[in-house]
Amino acid sequence: MAYRHGEPNWSNVHFVTAAVAGAVQTGHRRHPETSGGLTIVVRERKQGRRLLWAWVGGGILIAGIVAITVSSILNSQNPTAGRSHTMTPSVPASDPPTAASSVVVDPSVADRGWVPEPITTDANVYIRSALEAAATFDTQRSERDAWLTYLDSWFTPDTRYASEADQQDAMSTAQLELRQSVVLPENDWTSLAGEDGRVTAAVHGDIDYTQVPEDKTGLMEIGTADVVLTFTRVDSDGAEHAYDEQVRVSVQVLCDGESVPTPDSDQQPGDCKIVRYFPEPMEP
Repeated sequence: MAYRHGEPNWSNVHFVTAAVAGAVQTGHRRHPETSGGLTIVVRERKQGRRLLWAWVGGGILIAGIVAITVSSILNSQNPTAGRSHTMTPSVPASDPPTAASSVVVDPSVADRGWVPEPITTDANVYIRSALEAAATFDTQRSERDAWLTYLDSWFTPDTRYASEADQQDAMSTAQLELRQSVVLPENDWTSLAGEDGRVTAAVHGDIDYTQVPEDKTGLMEIGTADVVLTFTRVDSDGAEHAYDEQVRVSVQVLCDGESVPTPDSDQQPGDCKIVRYFPEPMEP
């Protein structure tokens, strides 16, 4: 039997102001007078050139000091001047994409302690939810019959049968098998309800796949996985006690085929649906 339980983390800018000091030396060299006033004229011309270059050099020195002073004043007033900034426009964050598994037939069933049925054609996503749905419930939020009727809505007829009547008969048989050989027996439900109990199922690890016999379409899958069931009970003092049990369960699903959607839902033909749960795991 598939689902059974047991107890037990600028920079600082340094301006180097160079004080340029120049010393002008004047030397008088004496030469013998050889031809009248020629030597004096030449000497005076040389002295004139020296005086001119001294003025030019002084002007350049003063201009350099002024330029350094002005630059220092401007930089002290605007220390970030001259730095290049590239402004990147702000792009508003977009909402994360909605995964297919977050689209469900009826999200409100979670308020009753049940797993919502996903709307998807991804067999892996659907099988995980299907295995968890068959063992997730809260005895204080719903009755067992209501929970089982909800699980019936996950089923679709087995398209390996030719006639519609045979398909319906096969689906009814699979739903009865779910009640009798797969889910928690009624007596255990009643015992759990007496202690305000609930069960949460979670698939651990990968899903192993097995081919479905006589499925000519190749659109059916049997998925088998380990499922951890967490039982929570409340004692007479109001304290909760939880313990885990691991089981291995298999389910057969139809995806991308002629599946029948849940009435009055957003499901479409071809979305994944359950064909059958197995009382024993179907290993590859």
